[in-house]
Amino acid sequence: MPDRVPNGWIILDKPRGLGSTQAVAAVKRNLREAGFGKVKVGHGGTLDPLAEGVLPIALGEATKLCGQMLDSDKIYQFTIEFGSETDTLDAEGEVVRTSNRRPPLAAVAAVLEHFTGEIEQLPPVYSALKVGGRRAYDRARKGENVDLHPRQVTIHSLEMAHAGDRPSLRSTFATTAGRPDGYDPQPPLELADSVTLVANVSKGTYIRSLARDIAHALGTVGHVTFLRRTKAGPFTENQAISLDKLNAIGQGARLEDHLLPLEAGLDGIPALPLDPESARAARQGRVLSGMPQPDGLYLAKAGNVPVALMEIVSGTAKVVRGFNLSDTAE
Repeated sequence: MPDRVPNGWIILDKPRGLGSTQAVAAVKRNLREAGFGKVKVGHGGTLDPLAEGVLPIALGEATKLCGQMLDSDKIYQFTIEFGSETDTLDAEGEVVRTSNRRPPLAAVAAVLEHFTGEIEQLPPVYSALKVGGRRAYDRARKGENVDLHPRQVTIHSLEMAHAGDRPSLRSTFATTAGRPDGYDPQPPLELADSVTLVANVSKGTYIRSLARDIAHALGTVGHVTFLRRTKAGPFTENQAISLDKLNAIGQGARLEDHLLPLEAGLDGIPALPLDPESARAARQGRVLSGMPQPDGLYLAKAGNVPVALMEIVSGTAKVVRGFNLSDTAE
């Protein structure tokens, strides 16, 4: 029987069809079946049921970092199918617009730079944003008008997936009528029925909206048919475990084989070593003065044990988030 509450991260490779809340419930169930009892569990960024991929799930004291995870950048791989737009902007919705136009592959590649950097995008009406105190998707499902406003997001990079991963392409000639044999005025254009892209984006970015806007810029319409998150904050798909491996924990497999430490969610944040007296002060929420480190956010540690997230400004360190770990007692 486990003798301590786990603190850290399980990175789940969420399968398509499973909601983020259901994924958290699955973690709770397996921990309970493994004998851990009641464990605080939270996730670091919602994935739609139709999306798959990296879903960081925090256990114990790591749940205090979920907000920071929500603010982190994400990387997505997604496929846009051209020719039809749905009300949900994905394959789940009803078709609301169609177009016979299929963009040349070269045009797709060329338009991507116009969606890189800081851009404004209108969120989907089928989203979890609240409008008048209610979720936008709840209003949309009832046929109500949903008045959303554009928001600024940052697309750090946007590129086509590897050529070997490209979906269906069709070749055609810009000019065919009256062309003499052997005469080729220009190379054939590859027209894309669909295209797969990779985007590194800031918090608040809606990939479905990005796909819609890319299709519109290409003179057609489209919707997302595949969406996979490959990175969330510091966590990558190489660290993610399948639902089967999660279920195996409930059947006796070692949690420790898949549990990442709390500080794994703070990759890139420098450590701040504390002596015993300073560690006691930080645990009590007191300010530390005379710190020689540059201004910024630090992970304060007593030995190898995380004590708190601390912000240093002009030599003064204040606790941003304290960690109540049972083995931190002096």
